[in-house]
Amino acid sequence: MFSFLKDHPFAVEAFFDSSTVLTFAAPKEELKALLPELLELDTLDEKWAFIAVALVQTRDLRPKGFSKIMGNDFFLIGYRIFVRYTNRAGKRLRGLYILKSQTDKKKMEILGNTFTHYNYTTTDLQQIKKDREIQIRSSQSGLKIDLQIENDESVGLPAGSPFSDWKEARRYAGPLPFTFTYQAEKKEMLIIEGVRENWKPQPVKVMDYHIPFINSLEINNIKLANAFVITGIPYWWKRGRKEQWSK
Repeated sequence: MFSFLKDHPFAVEAFFDSSTVLTFAAPKEELKALLPELLELDTLDEKWAFIAVALVQTRDLRPKGFSKIMGNDFFLIGYRIFVRYTNRAGKRLRGLYILKSQTDKKKMEILGNTFTHYNYTTTDLQQIKKDREIQIRSSQSGLKIDLQIENDESVGLPAGSPFSDWKEARRYAGPLPFTFTYQAEKKEMLIIEGVRENWKPQPVKVMDYHIPFINSLEINNIKLANAFVITGIPYWWKRGRKEQWSK
């Protein structure tokens, strides 16, 4: 009865204290099967497609314009694929398709699954910062990420990365302007537009990682392509809009 609530029915705002993004490259044939119709992979050199893990410390998430007292603080992990979508007007939009989301708060799981299609589950998540090191852990999920922050871009790209330099790699640091959800039974594309400020991705060195959800997808020839940390980001999402395609 209230399925319309999942379509992001109002604008939302938040502040990202930090966003850590690890992007993985794989042959485009490996990721194509994970997408619904109407979405295309956003590829590099017509060969590589990309799936990212975003780990975000979020503060004051609330309907846009509401007092911060109404906000929620939580840690979020989003697993998403870089995609392109050609809308009904023929304009190509670049964005993300979300496979799964995890959070450390049950309240956020409930709210997330009420107002979005992003498949939230709750797990324990902990982020530890010490000097130039960042550790992210989940004992329940088995997730482990160890990072080292450098003061400049002297850190090299991960071994085997398809990117030629960090400038090219930043194109796949996310988030992108749009997030897409396709409802096949309705032949309907839901489009969420995000607006960000102060987006300055800083390259980081990945010392170690184990990401069970990525492993569960059984993607052949997948490789770490880049890793960035961004801090202090005001962010808001516009109300969702839909495009109907003929049934």
